[in-house]
Amino acid sequence: MPSTPSITYVIVPVTPLYQNCTIVACSKTKKCTVIDPGYEIDRILDVVKKNGLTVEKIWITHGHFDHGGGAKALKAATGAIIEGPQKADKFWIDNIPQHGLYQGLPHMERFDPDRWLEDGDTVTMGETTWKVFHCPGHTPGHVVFYNKENNFAAVGDVLFKGSIGRADLPQSSPSDLIRSITQKLWPLGDVFFIPGHGEPSTFGEERKNNPYVGDLCR
Repeated sequence: MPSTPSITYVIVPVTPLYQNCTIVACSKTKKCTVIDPGYEIDRILDVVKKNGLTVEKIWITHGHFDHGGGAKALKAATGAIIEGPQKADKFWIDNIPQHGLYQGLPHMERFDPDRWLEDGDTVTMGETTWKVFHCPGHTPGHVVFYNKENNFAAVGDVLFKGSIGRADLPQSSPSDLIRSITQKLWPLGDVFFIPGHGEPSTFGEERKNNPYVGDLCR
């Protein structure tokens, strides 16, 4: 597992959409959070076991099926607490089974978060503390998880290497998405981030080269 000062992480692509389920662990306690367990829970648990980890939390960036479709099953298997997203995504969560069936994934389930998150909240995992940013645009209740000590963020489908999230879905907003990226993420500096799909990048790299939200675009 790659590591930063106090965390390790591993990306487990799940679903036919290759959604980045990210397992992030506290290096000291070996407790971990599973971010966006969309599907293939047995495979996720195999990775957890192989690395000697204990699942403490389940964090959900937003309510789309490929990000949250396995959250209920993972909670049942581990007893972990589900945190996120922001409550405006409840309608997406409620429709996870329907959307899963449409994609040929019949075992996806809706879930009830143990804690809805709001902008400025903090969440903990092991001995690490993370700040929550409400970043609407792709979905109305999308959140981003940021750890300052490790200069690390899990951004879901807000931002990608060379691209940004879709904003043509129900209750999406292109203007909100751009505002979330440029007004909430860019001020954090050159942060390493893992997106919901594709390769990791840094905010600094995207400010230079992203054709949608790079500095030269504005």
